[in-house]
Amino acid sequence: MRSPLLYLSEMLNASRNINDFVQSMEKETFLKDEKTKSAVTHQLLILGEASKAVPVDVKLRAPNLDWKGMAGMRDRLIHAYFNVDYDLVWDTAKNRVPMVERELEKLIEELSFSN
Repeated sequence: MRSPLLYLSEMLNASRNINDFVQSMEKETFLKDEKTKSAVTHQLLILGEASKAVPVDVKLRAPNLDWKGMAGMRDRLIHAYFNVDYDLVWDTAKNRVPMVERELEKLIEELSFSN
């Protein structure tokens, strides 16, 4: 079994990638940019998939993270790949992922010091 820190690191990398991809972008530009939409969607899939592998005891140490929401977003994206709601993807990327990144940084630091 992989260390929870590896999954958390994957999640952190995905959240950083998302933030980098949309950092200086307006919503209208995002909605017209197929490459960025695809890249952000893929990173959200990674974020959600890795979140499912984090053990419950680790999740309990970060109650501010919406663990179910991340996994649910992954499920929604993977099962509706032909009809993705890019308004929702944009909203998630701009309004939720920055907080996810901050919370993951704190959690990883906490776990690194406790090991």
